[in-house]
Amino acid sequence: MTVHFIGAGPGAADLITVRGQALIAASPVCLYAGSLVPTELLAWCPPGARLVDTADLTLDQIVAEMVSADTSGSDVARLCSGDPSIFSAVAEQARRLDAAGVAYDITPGVAAFSAAAASLGREFTVPGVGQTVILTRTSARATPMPAGEDLATLGQSQATMVVHLAVQRIDQLVAELTPNYGTDCPVAVVAMASRPDEVILRGTLADIAAQVHEAGIKRTAVVIVGQTLTAASFPDSHLYSAARVRTF
Repeated sequence: MTVHFIGAGPGAADLITVRGQALIAASPVCLYAGSLVPTELLAWCPPGARLVDTADLTLDQIVAEMVSADTSGSDVARLCSGDPSIFSAVAEQARRLDAAGVAYDITPGVAAFSAAAASLGREFTVPGVGQTVILTRTSARATPMPAGEDLATLGQSQATMVVHLAVQRIDQLVAELTPNYGTDCPVAVVAMASRPDEVILRGTLADIAAQVHEAGIKRTAVVIVGQTLTAASFPDSHLYSAARVRTF
């Protein structure tokens, strides 16, 4: 049997992939974080499926559910918010499944930063302005960041930066990023990306903290910093240029 780690998307239920939906419908056991994964997805579970909300479970308890399902011959749909490749805790779950001899696979999903870009109507890689995107977080009330991955160090590149799990520390975030990006650097905060209650704030490092406090945003948000957010004068991409050689 197989544990299917499935990217459930950023919030809107219809952003699940076709493959992910099919795996949910075929799995007699479904593990999901009720605080993050849209409950509408559970409607795709087969009749009589065992539904386990993992929001208040420990890693040991979650893995025990998977191993138990495997022992009974049942596939598991393990729903992960966003995309399993970033900030999903899949790595430690997979490590334990390897030790237990339980097979698993991973189905990608729409990440929060992708949904935020769509909501903003922006591309984060703009020709001549920014071609690098840094996805990171901060370490308050979470696993410590590795050496050299602090915001001050990462910000030296002035690349477009998407900071997860940090909106509650917006004042410190601004203080750490301003020396590299400058007070006039464009910033956007997208909370509940793709959901009906989505909130979008646009500003600069000089005023975004005040906007966040006024809006009362404290969780489920990404903070995006970089010139690509407002870029207007930039060269066209070489991809569609008439000067590009298209014969081989």
